Amino acid sequence: MKLSARAMNMEPSATLAISAKAKAMKREGKPVISFGAGEPDFTSPRAALDAAREAMERGETHYTPATGIPELKEEVAKYYERRFGLKYNFSKEVIIGSGAKPLIYEALGCLVDPGDEVMIFAPAWVSYVEQIKLCDGKPVIIDTTRSGFLPTASLIEASLSSHTRGMIINTPSNPVGVIYPKETLNVIADLAIKHDLWIIYDEIYERLVYDGLEHINIVSIRPELRDRTIIINGASKAFAMTGWRIGYALGPQEIMSKVGDFQGHLTSNASSISQWAAVGALRGAEEDVKRMHEAFDERRKKMIALLKEVSNISFVEPKGAFYVFVDIRSCLGKTYEGKTIDDDIKFCEMALENKYIALVPGSAFLAPGFVRFSYANSMEEIEEGVRRFKEMVSEIK
Repeated sequence: MKLSARAMNMEPSATLAISAKAKAMKREGKPVISFGAGEPDFTSPRAALDAAREAMERGETHYTPATGIPELKEEVAKYYERRFGLKYNFSKEVIIGSGAKPLIYEALGCLVDPGDEVMIFAPAWVSYVEQIKLCDGKPVIIDTTRSGFLPTASLIEASLSSHTRGMIINTPSNPVGVIYPKETLNVIADLAIKHDLWIIYDEIYERLVYDGLEHINIVSIRPELRDRTIIINGASKAFAMTGWRIGYALGPQEIMSKVGDFQGHLTSNASSISQWAAVGALRGAEEDVKRMHEAFDERRKKMIALLKEVSNISFVEPKGAFYVFVDIRSCLGKTYEGKTIDDDIKFCEMALENKYIALVPGSAFLAPGFVRFSYANSMEEIEEGVRRFKEMVSEIK
């Protein structure tokens, strides 16, 4: 059987691969601590569980409109008006999808023609590149490791060409945890307008911001971007509802109508019960969000303090999301257990096989020489896992 060039050129998700291997080793009885998966370890809020149960008892077990039930779309629109002062027509400008990931793909499918270039600010989430390629577009990677993990006007302008059509922005960012300040967003907005670029604004971690900082929605500070921006969000991170697979997208009617058609052919509606669970979460889980945020902040501070005790590494303190992106380049080329550490992928393999800690290599995020820790773990796992990491680094010769 001949496989398509599209399938052959696609790279698997490194985060899912690490998580799968760690889970397999756990089933074998190995004492694995996984810092790989990007999901909260909390149970979904009671308001979501109750709403799902009630929906099942009402018989809400049938197809829904392909773009989502009106009740959930309306709650999303209300949330954006409350939180950011943005007004979207819930029936025409809001789409509910089976997670944020397919919504990004559907948006790209409606915006990217073969050969179109889309800018990505690296380090970046693993799926952006592959989704652009699946749409026959060309990802243009802009390295921000030397600019504080923030794009600058000069970096963006140096990457522009006659084929540039848009950009994907992720703030707070995965894997670094950087929050884009207003100054950076204004630079991006000016260039998007000047060069007629669209923006996919992925703010899935917008409720996970620390140290008194504020997440800024780019459309809220630059309303003139509304007609060229698709906002991506969802229930997974803020409400600990990863398994329910509910994402939402907001944007101008002209674009969203096509995204809705695309979804109709690709997945049809998200799970009916999951949609009702998300209605419950948006209506009644605000206190749970605050409680989980407080727990994440405590874990963040603990992981930062412990990692500062490890020699030969460095990192930028995360201000958002739930990751720490650690620079291990000083460890590369050296030996551990008699074997050379060729790159960050080899480092992660050694960490899993020898210390039973699962990390994600920075290469998966377009940033070789780094590893990503998630602090969406219990405090006990953070303490023991970082202790093992510190022990491993000390044994590198």
